[in-house]
Amino acid sequence: MKMSQSPWLLHYDGSSCNGCDIEVLATTTPVYNLERFGVINTGNPKHADIFLITGGINSQNAPVVKQIYDQIPDPKVVVAVGICACDGGIFKECYNILGGVDKVIPVDIYVPGCAARPEAIIDGVQKAVVLLDKKRQQMDAAVRPAAGRA
Repeated sequence: MKMSQSPWLLHYDGSSCNGCDIEVLATTTPVYNLERFGVINTGNPKHADIFLITGGINSQNAPVVKQIYDQIPDPKVVVAVGICACDGGIFKECYNILGGVDKVIPVDIYVPGCAARPEAIIDGVQKAVVLLDKKRQQMDAAVRPAAGRA
């Protein structure tokens, strides 16, 4: 897999049971070592390229998720990890769950599972990196002709 630069990943726990969060953290251990693909964890949305979310969306975290998404510079990729982030999961019939992440922001990559396995999460992040590079190339192509006219 060829990358133009190392993507930075921001992990946000919506309203999960922490099962998927434990598996996301497992991807950073030496056993799985997500950083071998050049992916770096960050806590600042302004530095992030990939927004990885676990858990369903409720009325309290919906504005937070939207605010974080808006702070991430373009191009960006959103990865929904776990069935709760994909569509609300086993909690989707609960009074406080609005549904999956795509109820609030657009999702690019879905990684289902309860809890999602580290291998599946790494596969989803790899697909996000490829998509991020495509989005970067599209942005560069859109900017280049405009710069040539000036």
